[in-house]
Amino acid sequence: MDSRAPSHLVPPPVSPALAAENLARVRATAPLVQCLTNTVVANFTANVLLAAGASPAMVDVPGEAGGFARIASGVLVNLGTPHRGQREGMVEAARAAHEAGTAWVLDPVAVGALRLRTDFARLLVELRPGVVRGNASEVMALAGCGAGGRGVDATDGVEAAGEAATALARRTGGVVAVSGAVDLITDGGSVVRVHGGSAALTRVTGGGCALGALVAAFCAASRDPFAGTVAAHALYAVASETAEAASSGPGSFAVAFLDALSGTTPEELAERAVLR
Repeated sequence: MDSRAPSHLVPPPVSPALAAENLARVRATAPLVQCLTNTVVANFTANVLLAAGASPAMVDVPGEAGGFARIASGVLVNLGTPHRGQREGMVEAARAAHEAGTAWVLDPVAVGALRLRTDFARLLVELRPGVVRGNASEVMALAGCGAGGRGVDATDGVEAAGEAATALARRTGGVVAVSGAVDLITDGGSVVRVHGGSAALTRVTGGGCALGALVAAFCAASRDPFAGTVAAHALYAVASETAEAASSGPGSFAVAFLDALSGTTPEELAERAVLR
């Protein structure tokens, strides 16, 4: 009998150096990220992508969304304000991305707390997102083992969502990222925890939602959803720490965060990222 572990259980080579390499790829390729996202965070999300070196496209109109998803480098589906027309566009885009082999990202905002979006998120899961990114309560609810949080806020800890994240990743065949004080990222076998970051992100509208778009950009550039997701979270952690040190409140933090995303070099990311 072959004593080696199955390939999906062998930890991928995700390290600060690889995260830095993926950041360099984003800067070199400027991936085009289609964002079907909520109205509250669209502007901040676009600015985060631009600051990091990617190119945003806010295309969510039914009849256009699917066609654009076939040419986009990456796709984000964020359920923050899922009105009827946008939901139609989301299904188009998710289906087209899946058919094109593009690892699209699902951000199940407030899933569990609200029935319509919870049912819709479960429908989207059947279209095989390459990455699901959310807080602990959202991930647990989507996996069917939690009732959701308080609106968009988590009421569960990241580690409490570990088993749910693993089960959900195995179900989708993709990656699940749970955001919190320490981010947990799994492909159903391997787990990486990204340490660091700033709590100031929770006081800026779009802090978590824009991360989903950045994950889409990194997955497109790296063509490895696990490594790309880890790298995006690592950049977010390092840049938010830099921004917190340079700001005096939420307003100045938002501006400083964009500057830090733009100014963080691959070499700095390799030096400062803490992955375990």
